[in-house]
Amino acid sequence: MKYDYVIVGSGLFGSVFAYHARKAGNKVLVIDKRPHTGGNIYCASVKGINVHQYGAHIFHTDSRKVWDFVNSFASFNRYTNCPVANYKGKLYNLPFNMNTFYELWGVTTPEEAKAMIDRQKADALALLDGREPRNLEEQALCLVGTDIYETLIKGYTEKQWGRKCTDLPAFIIKRLPLRFTFDNNYFNDSYQGIPIGGYNRITDALLDGVDTRLCTDFFTDRRQYESLGRNLVYTGALDEFYGYRFGKLSYRTVRFENQNLNVRNWQGNAVINYTEREIPYTRIIEHKHFEPESPAYHSDFTVISKEYSCEWTEGAEPFYPVNDAANTELSAKYKALAASEDHVIFGGRLADYRYYDMDDVILNAMTLCEKLF
Repeated sequence: MKYDYVIVGSGLFGSVFAYHARKAGNKVLVIDKRPHTGGNIYCASVKGINVHQYGAHIFHTDSRKVWDFVNSFASFNRYTNCPVANYKGKLYNLPFNMNTFYELWGVTTPEEAKAMIDRQKADALALLDGREPRNLEEQALCLVGTDIYETLIKGYTEKQWGRKCTDLPAFIIKRLPLRFTFDNNYFNDSYQGIPIGGYNRITDALLDGVDTRLCTDFFTDRRQYESLGRNLVYTGALDEFYGYRFGKLSYRTVRFENQNLNVRNWQGNAVINYTEREIPYTRIIEHKHFEPESPAYHSDFTVISKEYSCEWTEGAEPFYPVNDAANTELSAKYKALAASEDHVIFGGRLADYRYYDMDDVILNAMTLCEKLF
């Protein structure tokens, strides 16, 4: 065996693990079926603009440990995520805050906004007549009322999941934060920003000096790759690792439609969500707004990406686990098999069948490495 660890996947979990394993004196091999490292945080440079190839990735965390770690590989700017929602041509600030409530109802004080929301919530609760919400629609109406739900939640959610809100489980929306201040900052975390020069700077630094093979599919010659190392770190789809023994887990995927435009500023914001059901895409990203300090920001050229959420099919990239009752039960069977493995480590959102923010993936990998090395 040539390596101490063979790592399948060069996304954040695999790259952070590889960095710490090599630092501890281990011989490491990383393989990835894509032609680039970095997984879904990979950026492609288009005329100096770092295009987030697999959707917008905005780094945010409350962990000083994680923040210091990523900043040791790249400098971060002060980008603050302030998305805008477009509903039938009218714009609303997100997350739901006093700017949103003013646009909806013309209210100017927190007291007026609370009164409007409480009145609509009371109507929804009265319809339940004491029972618990049975689906996402009932849950959302009880949390924020009719106007916010119909304008900013329903259409977007149905596009995102490909199902009616009445067919989605209530637990998907456990809470919907309401801010009674004029604050458009989407995240509450202490630290937020975008790595200057793109996310590739981080993954390139993490994998510096690590043996890496791209365009290499683990499953085309599984025995060979498993035989190369004493231990395997697997970050791919959990059900695929076990040959879909119990059946396939469900995912949502995203299709991206990119356009290069010869204008300086196309939409005025990095992220605009389209919340009406009739518009097929969920949002439009204008990538140059993530890095306003870049020289390319002032050029008469921009790149936009329309995002279309759709059901995962063979050959597509799985993005979001579908955490309904059936998939939760199915994933539990696969996780029981994974827990019995002696020399295989599972990590990341696909192997855990759980959606993670970037900081959670990094912290999970760092915590595991602290125990191992």
